[in-house]
Amino acid sequence: MRYDPTAAAAHIATAHIRREAYANLAGALAPPSITDAYAVQEALVPIWALSRGNVAGLKIATTTKVMQQLMGIDHPCGGMIYAHTIHQSPMALDRARFMHVVVECELAVRLGADLPKGAVPLTRDDVRAAIAEVMPAFELIEDRHADYKTTQATSLIADNAWNGGIVLGKPATTPPKGLAFDKRVGTLSINGQVAHKGLTDDPLGALAWVANLAIERGRPMTKGMVVITGSVIPTLPIAAGDRFHFEIEGLGAVEMVGG
Repeated sequence: MRYDPTAAAAHIATAHIRREAYANLAGALAPPSITDAYAVQEALVPIWALSRGNVAGLKIATTTKVMQQLMGIDHPCGGMIYAHTIHQSPMALDRARFMHVVVECELAVRLGADLPKGAVPLTRDDVRAAIAEVMPAFELIEDRHADYKTTQATSLIADNAWNGGIVLGKPATTPPKGLAFDKRVGTLSINGQVAHKGLTDDPLGALAWVANLAIERGRPMTKGMVVITGSVIPTLPIAAGDRFHFEIEGLGAVEMVGG
C-alpha cells in the first residue's frame, strides 16, 4: 500500500490537541523513509496554519554535535516555524500553553533576499550573501515528554522537529562581510548567574543545508524568513520565575522569563 502522509499528519495534530505524550509513529502511520517524514511535516501545514499562521521560517535540529550526542541521531533534521509562534525579546513565557516545554539557545538569521530556486546545492557563501539580520534566539521545544534517546528521526521530522516557537533578540545590523559566525561564544545566564557556555557550530553550513532541503522539497526560502541554526547549549527546562538571558559574543542578547 502507498504511504499516506495526511493520515499521519492528522494523527500528530490530534495528539497535540489532546496533549498526548510523544510516541514514535508506528504501524501504517510510520514514515518508511526520511522523504516520507518530510511529506508528513508538509501535510501538517494546512492544519496548523489555521491557528499558528503561515510558515515564516525554518529550523534545523540535531545539527550540532552536542544535540546529535544527546539524541543519538547522526544527521540534521529540518522543521518549520509558524508566524504566530515567533516572539520578540523580552518574553514572558506562558508554560501552561505547552505540555512540556524546554529551551534551546541558538543563533538566528533573517533573510534579506529570496534564495534561488534552481541553484542546488547552495554554499555557505551563497546563503551568507542573503542574510540581512543576525541575532541570538531561544527555541521553544514542545517535546511532549519524549524519550530523546529512543526518538526516531523519521517521527521527529514528521512532528515538525518539535518546534513550539522561537524568541528573537534585537537584530544586529547587516553583518559585515568579515564577521565570523562559527565558534562564537554563547553564554546563558539563569537568574543573573552564568550557567552554561557553548560555541556556535558552523551556522552557515546549517543554513545552507536547510536552504537546500527547502529547495529540494519545492518550497525555497524567501525574503524575510527566519532560520535558527542549531543549539549552542544542550536543551534545558525553564521553571516558573526563571529568567533566561542568552548572549552571543558581539551579536547581542535575548531574554525570557518562565511563567
